[in-house]
Amino acid sequence: MGAPLLKILWEDWADREVELPHYATEGAAGADVRANLPPEIREAGFTLQPGERAVVPTGLRMAIPDGYELQIRARSGLAKNHGLGLPNAPGTIDSDYRGPVGVLLINWGAEPYTISHGERIAQMIVAPVVQVAFEVTDSLDETARGTGGFGSTGRH
Repeated sequence: MGAPLLKILWEDWADREVELPHYATEGAAGADVRANLPPEIREAGFTLQPGERAVVPTGLRMAIPDGYELQIRARSGLAKNHGLGLPNAPGTIDSDYRGPVGVLLINWGAEPYTISHGERIAQMIVAPVVQVAFEVTDSLDETARGTGGFGSTGRH
């Protein structure tokens, strides 16, 4: 059995010369996703000011296979070098969503950053999803950790 198939549809306005998501190396977990900017800002790019967040378009719609989700994650180089990240990391796209795919970016850096048309802006991970049943109960099983919350396992 082969890999699950993720179907991609270009938006009408999208630049079809921008590379589709792809894995940069054989062992890559995430496929690079690129900015596909509207025609009126392609040449100048899109600038994110410090503290600003915006949805950057990819020009794509996708049909994610049933039983999977698409996780959108930051690119480590943009985070380290410019302070760009995702305020809802990782972002989740559900298998029943068919609208435009955008990447919600935030500039946590000290300087404005201009996103260029076609630039790699995020990674996408396709991951299996398990839906559980929910049941109210009168008690929970005991564990060694018990009710210990944030930081309860110590610093090692």
